[in-house]
Amino acid sequence: MPANKTIADLNWNLLRSFCVIAEEKGITRAAKRLNMSQPSVSLALQRLEEQLGCQLVFRGSRHFGLTLRGQKIYQECAEIFRGVERIGALTGDRNDEEFGELSLSIISALHSPLLDEAVRLFHQRHPSITWRIEVQNSAETVRRITQDKAGIGICLLTKPILGLECRHLFREEFSVFCGAEHPLYGKTEIDIRDLQQEPLVAFTCATDGMGLEPMLMLREGFGLGQRISGSSHDLGEVRRMIACGLGIGILPAVAVAEEVEQGQLWPLQLADQPLGADVFLVHSSQGVLQPPEQMFVDLLEELMNLYPDML
Repeated sequence: MPANKTIADLNWNLLRSFCVIAEEKGITRAAKRLNMSQPSVSLALQRLEEQLGCQLVFRGSRHFGLTLRGQKIYQECAEIFRGVERIGALTGDRNDEEFGELSLSIISALHSPLLDEAVRLFHQRHPSITWRIEVQNSAETVRRITQDKAGIGICLLTKPILGLECRHLFREEFSVFCGAEHPLYGKTEIDIRDLQQEPLVAFTCATDGMGLEPMLMLREGFGLGQRISGSSHDLGEVRRMIACGLGIGILPAVAVAEEVEQGQLWPLQLADQPLGADVFLVHSSQGVLQPPEQMFVDLLEELMNLYPDML
């Protein structure tokens, strides 16, 4: 049988009818499933065979059967319609898909299972939203959000700030550290008076007079930093200067655990005087959050209620 039309002109309804004929193993049962008359189904099969130029079903036998070509064509057709069903399922799942960008300002080297899970779950729920994470100290983040009345950030603060929505997330533990060549390296009992005489490597944001960084509170609370031997806004550079012996310094304990294990840094423990600072999620109380920002704030709240052990 010569093909009258090209493959591109195939009628999808004819292919669908043939698939049902093959699956029901007969024209009568296929007609019932398709809610069509038996002659209409027979005609659809005949028209498809004419278009393809080959016989698909054996005729004149008591038992239904596909020709070899018919079996191969059925397998291809079945895969096509399974793909169509998958497309339908995907479009149904994505009717409420969100697009856009989520911009987040965050302090450097923050270790947080809560934040990690929030980022993972947010992307899983909203894969079409892109992320832009900018590392800033808390003073810069607070200044930007206050001026722009927009954006969200994760900061270290001594207390909530007027004009900002400040949601307490968790407390980050700090320690005073020295490098391997420092005279106090290896000592387990440290008197605070010994530390007060030592030069300090500080974060720039704790020396610029803004008063927003807990580093400043921690320093002043223990009387440290009477002489500043080095400073940087970057945690990695502060860590480097301490390890190189420029002085002691206050660092997040988790962020430098590897350097402590390798012997580059030593924690100077102060008995009964734990160091810590509170981590807050902040945004303007006067502005309106963008949809991706609001969804992220809501997700953090959801996780904090479900998994308080993450805090």
